[in-house]
Amino acid sequence: MKSKNLSENILRSVKSKGFKYINLPSVIEANHIVQRSGENFRKFIFSFIDQNGSELCLRPDLTIASCLRYLENNLKGKEKIFYNGQAYRKSQNKKDSIIRNQIGFEIIGSKNEKNDDKEIINTSLKSLQNLKYSTGTLTIGNVEIFNLLISKLDIPKRWKLRLSRHFWREDYFNDLLKRLETNSDVDPTIVEVDKKRYLKMLKDDQSKIVAGRSISEILKRFDNKIKDPRRASKGKNVSKIIKDFLKIKCPINKAASELNKFFKKYKINLVVDQRYFPLSQNKISKLNVIFSASFGRQLEYYTGMVFKIDVKSSSKIKNVINGGRYDHLISDLGSKKEVSAVGAALNL
Repeated sequence: MKSKNLSENILRSVKSKGFKYINLPSVIEANHIVQRSGENFRKFIFSFIDQNGSELCLRPDLTIASCLRYLENNLKGKEKIFYNGQAYRKSQNKKDSIIRNQIGFEIIGSKNEKNDDKEIINTSLKSLQNLKYSTGTLTIGNVEIFNLLISKLDIPKRWKLRLSRHFWREDYFNDLLKRLETNSDVDPTIVEVDKKRYLKMLKDDQSKIVAGRSISEILKRFDNKIKDPRRASKGKNVSKIIKDFLKIKCPINKAASELNKFFKKYKINLVVDQRYFPLSQNKISKLNVIFSASFGRQLEYYTGMVFKIDVKSSSKIKNVINGGRYDHLISDLGSKKEVSAVGAALNL
């Protein structure tokens, strides 16, 4: 009964902020999840084949179910919505529950991104008033700043894409940094063979077709491949820059100055204004507000501002709210154009 009352109180507080309640389907097509998160994610979902031979699954995530609703109903323009229900996901930790009770709220299709980010955080803070806790931390990060940093680094394009794409996979990302430092993915013998082939083919007829491609096309790819290997010293330097960036952690009102100090130190052509962040208060109610450059690695679909709220209750630290911006999710699910979206989920 206590849990039900808590849920109803939180739903009322979200509704009071102008959000409209919607119902979400419990079952969705499994390929939507697998395409987003890869085949490895299949082991975490509860899937089955229906009478038509289609693979379906219980929703492992309410956000994806909500974005699918927006897409499949061909909705346009701004929506402020909220919902509640259960998400079903297996865990590697046997102690974890496979059922998660959540309340979620989102702003989809709006062009006022900074205000929307702030509104989602403020709605989260209002929801938090229904919980009993002594202290807590609101952590804010930004995946977009990380991607901007990567775009400025002196490494091959394929490495920039690789690091951006796998930022959320922490163990694999760290493995990539090790490879970058040591050049362990580059075989010097193969590189020399490629260079000899390249020089030899330069003397051939450029229009000649080999294996379905002209020699000029092959040379263009060879040229990129030859340029791809990094000098060990350059790889080490880039890895150090990334690691130092991910160590940045400070009160939110110092986020811009700390980032700009870092950019200046490494001569990176980026500047961040404090107004870029949704909050500048270091303390809100019983919460300390901090910026963390490494935060935002829970879900692949985050693209910009991300945040979480952890509270201390009965001497235990609990994560109660997670959220952020995911502007590519609806297009990744099949939309012909990108639709802005930001939201949060409260774990009951």
